[in-house]
Amino acid sequence: MSQKGYIVAEVKAHDAEAMARYRLLSQAAVEHYGGRFLVRGGVMGHLEGGRSLPERLVVVEFDSVDQARRFYDSPEYQVARKVREQAAEMNMLLVAGVENLI
Repeated sequence: MSQKGYIVAEVKAHDAEAMARYRLLSQAAVEHYGGRFLVRGGVMGHLEGGRSLPERLVVVEFDSVDQARRFYDSPEYQVARKVREQAAEMNMLLVAGVENLI
Protein backbone atom coordinates (compact mmCIF):
# COMPACT_ATOMS: atom_id res chain seq x y z
CA MET A 1 0.00 0.00 0.00
CA SER A 2 1.39 3.44 -0.86
CA GLN A 3 1.85 6.23 1.62
CA LYS A 4 -0.60 9.09 1.64
CA GLY A 5 0.78 12.37 0.37
CA TYR A 6 0.16 15.69 2.08
CA ILE A 7 0.64 19.18 0.77
CA VAL A 8 1.17 21.69 3.56
CA ALA A 9 1.04 25.36 2.58
CA GLU A 10 1.67 28.52 4.58
CA VAL A 11 -0.04 31.47 2.92
CA LYS A 12 0.32 35.22 3.29
CA ALA A 13 -2.19 36.96 1.00
CA HIS A 14 -1.84 40.46 -0.45
CA ASP A 15 -4.83 40.55 -2.80
CA ALA A 16 -8.12 39.14 -1.45
CA GLU A 17 -9.91 39.21 -4.82
CA ALA A 18 -7.17 37.30 -6.63
CA MET A 19 -6.95 34.83 -3.75
CA ALA A 20 -10.69 34.17 -4.01
CA ARG A 21 -10.16 33.23 -7.69
CA TYR A 22 -7.13 31.12 -6.74
CA ARG A 23 -9.13 29.22 -4.10
CA LEU A 24 -11.83 28.32 -6.63
CA LEU A 25 -9.29 27.15 -9.21
CA SER A 26 -7.12 25.26 -6.73
CA GLN A 27 -10.13 23.58 -5.10
CA ALA A 28 -11.29 22.29 -8.49
CA ALA A 29 -7.77 20.98 -9.22
CA VAL A 30 -7.47 19.35 -5.78
CA GLU A 31 -10.81 17.58 -6.25
CA HIS A 32 -9.92 16.54 -9.82
CA TYR A 33 -6.77 14.81 -8.53
CA GLY A 34 -8.55 13.13 -5.62
CA GLY A 35 -7.33 15.44 -2.86
CA ARG A 36 -9.17 16.36 0.31
CA PHE A 37 -8.72 19.53 2.32
CA LEU A 38 -7.98 18.66 5.95
CA VAL A 39 -7.13 22.19 7.06
CA ARG A 40 -8.06 25.36 5.24
CA GLY A 41 -7.41 28.33 7.49
CA GLY A 42 -8.85 28.23 10.96
CA VAL A 43 -7.66 29.17 14.40
CA MET A 44 -4.03 28.34 15.24
CA GLY A 45 -2.03 28.52 18.41
CA HIS A 46 1.51 27.82 19.58
CA LEU A 47 2.29 24.71 21.55
CA GLU A 48 6.10 24.94 21.45
CA GLY A 49 8.89 26.93 19.88
CA GLY A 50 9.35 30.55 18.99
CA ARG A 51 8.40 30.49 15.33
CA SER A 52 5.69 32.92 14.29
CA LEU A 53 2.39 31.51 13.09
CA PRO A 54 1.56 31.73 9.40
CA GLU A 55 -1.31 33.98 8.36
CA ARG A 56 -3.10 30.95 6.91
CA LEU A 57 -2.32 27.23 6.88
CA VAL A 58 -3.66 24.70 4.40
CA VAL A 59 -3.25 20.90 4.51
CA VAL A 60 -4.43 18.72 1.62
CA GLU A 61 -4.39 14.91 1.70
CA PHE A 62 -3.91 12.75 -1.39
CA ASP A 63 -4.02 8.96 -1.69
CA SER A 64 -0.29 8.92 -2.49
CA VAL A 65 2.76 11.15 -2.75
CA ASP A 66 2.69 10.55 -6.52
CA GLN A 67 -0.92 11.74 -6.72
CA ALA A 68 -0.04 14.91 -4.77
CA ARG A 69 2.83 15.56 -7.20
CA ARG A 70 0.49 14.99 -10.19
CA PHE A 71 -1.85 17.60 -8.74
CA TYR A 72 0.96 20.11 -8.18
CA ASP A 73 2.40 19.62 -11.69
CA SER A 74 -1.02 19.53 -13.40
CA PRO A 75 -2.11 22.03 -16.03
CA GLU A 76 -5.16 22.81 -13.87
CA TYR A 77 -3.06 23.80 -10.87
CA GLN A 78 -0.60 25.75 -13.04
CA VAL A 79 -3.49 28.05 -13.99
CA ALA A 80 -4.31 28.53 -10.30
CA ARG A 81 -0.65 29.23 -9.46
CA LYS A 82 -0.49 31.90 -12.15
CA VAL A 83 -3.49 33.68 -10.56
CA ARG A 84 -1.85 33.44 -7.13
CA GLU A 85 1.62 34.60 -8.24
CA GLN A 86 1.19 38.29 -7.40
CA ALA A 87 -1.58 37.79 -4.84
CA ALA A 88 0.26 35.91 -2.09
CA GLU A 89 3.48 34.55 -0.73
CA MET A 90 3.37 30.81 -0.21
CA ASN A 91 5.62 28.15 1.27
CA MET A 92 4.48 24.72 0.16
CA LEU A 93 5.74 21.32 1.27
CA LEU A 94 5.07 17.80 0.04
CA VAL A 95 5.14 15.29 2.89
CA ALA A 96 4.73 11.51 2.91
CA GLY A 97 2.38 10.14 5.53
CA VAL A 98 3.12 7.29 7.89
CA GLU A 99 2.73 3.88 6.27
CA ASN A 100 -0.08 1.77 7.63
CA LEU A 101 1.72 -0.98 9.52
CA ILE A 102 -1.35 -3.17 10.02
